[in-house]
Amino acid sequence: MFPGGKINPKQLRQMEKQMKKMGMNMKELEGVEQVVITLKDKEIVIKNAEVSIMKAMGSETYQISGDAEERIKSTQTEADSIEISEDDIELVSSQTGKSKEEAEEVLREVNGDLAEAIMRLS
Repeated sequence: MFPGGKINPKQLRQMEKQMKKMGMNMKELEGVEQVVITLKDKEIVIKNAEVSIMKAMGSETYQISGDAEERIKSTQTEADSIEISEDDIELVSSQTGKSKEEAEEVLREVNGDLAEAIMRLS
């Protein structure tokens, strides 16, 4: 909760009393493994995260500390990486009366499951 992680217990109690007088409440969020902040072109991953939540005047403020690293966001989604054959697209399209584009989109959504794609489009 505090830089360095150590504070005199007496000071902590005094600080908690002052915060309570001002209508502020602070608590630790337990069990946090990592925090991911998603930006347009990258993600900031904070591992071994310690998260404190402070509630004051009807809003919550999160304080995060830990080991941060940045990673480039992938532009390719999981659905885009699935191989869908033309035969499968044609089959779903002909069975449902939908366009090949619609058939391919639904096939990607269902990870290439022909029966599921046909059921969704019917």
